[in-house]
Amino acid sequence: MALTEAGVREALKKVKFPGLTRDIVSFGFVHGIRVDGGSVEVDIVMSTANPSASQAVERDARAALEVLPGVTKVKLECKVQAPQAPQVAAPARVALPGVRYKIAVASGKGGVGKSTVAANLALALLRDGVTVGLLDADIYGPSQQMMMGCTDKPRVTPEEKILPVDGNGVKVMSLGFLMDPDQPVIWRGPMVMKALQQFIEDVDWGTLDYLVVDLPPGTGDAQLTMTQQVPLDGAVIVTTPQDVALIDARKGLAMFQKVNVPVLGVIENMSAFVCPHCGARSEIFKHGGGKRTAEQLGVPFLGDIPIDPEIVVGGDAGTPIVASHPDSAAAEAFVAIAQAIRSQVERS
Repeated sequence: MALTEAGVREALKKVKFPGLTRDIVSFGFVHGIRVDGGSVEVDIVMSTANPSASQAVERDARAALEVLPGVTKVKLECKVQAPQAPQVAAPARVALPGVRYKIAVASGKGGVGKSTVAANLALALLRDGVTVGLLDADIYGPSQQMMMGCTDKPRVTPEEKILPVDGNGVKVMSLGFLMDPDQPVIWRGPMVMKALQQFIEDVDWGTLDYLVVDLPPGTGDAQLTMTQQVPLDGAVIVTTPQDVALIDARKGLAMFQKVNVPVLGVIENMSAFVCPHCGARSEIFKHGGGKRTAEQLGVPFLGDIPIDPEIVVGGDAGTPIVASHPDSAAAEAFVAIAQAIRSQVERS
């Protein structure tokens, strides 16, 4: 089989950008391919603030090409361009002119209570005396419309801007308002990015001190779109104490570092259960892993959230625990974390 440019391009689609799930072809980093018999020349131009990324990409691209049938010689030209922050940030500043601080809540894997943490952090910030919005960017599993007790549908202004819905005093926007709850969201990457772009550009948030962005779990297209289009002031990583969750938390943290978003710290959710009757403490999912991970990676440990059945009850009822049981240990933990986040963001 003759070696072709198309075959070379397909091989390069297997080369992922370090720490992320997208390949260098879909990123647009492959600028030129030349095939002459068994000789292959490829020009790769990357935009990244991580200079070591080019070495990893060049190594992986060479390995992918050298195993192609018919290849006798591989020549790679790999260049790195520093990202131009002002050009990336400009559209977002136009789209969110009245929002002072944007904080992403993320996790490396699902099932760690990220959306619950995002909802309660939004309410904890509100309780601390600032105006707050909550953007549910978890396209595949939107839940904030339920957790925040939003019964109304978003309205559209004469200027064709979407008005967020009030949920316990927080301005909330979620794809869940617009979708049939029984229908799955079966979208490819471009559709996900288009939906998020519309949320960024077409929602009229008004004037806000804080916008909390509930990201989907993992390190895919939705996360990249938000980090590229919104000048995030920081991100928090939610994990549980188990080792399997901590492994994925490290990946999420590394992603934000690669795209130059400040990591404000790690939150350990479902940390321990304290019996309300006897006071005995049970570490159901172990304890302390989030703090150790934060120390190992050199980021702040923001705090731990205990297991409390009222957290689940409040989320299902549309009144998260910070609003329903403000004097509980869990609510106080959320408030302390919110204050720690504010102290970092507002002093920078």
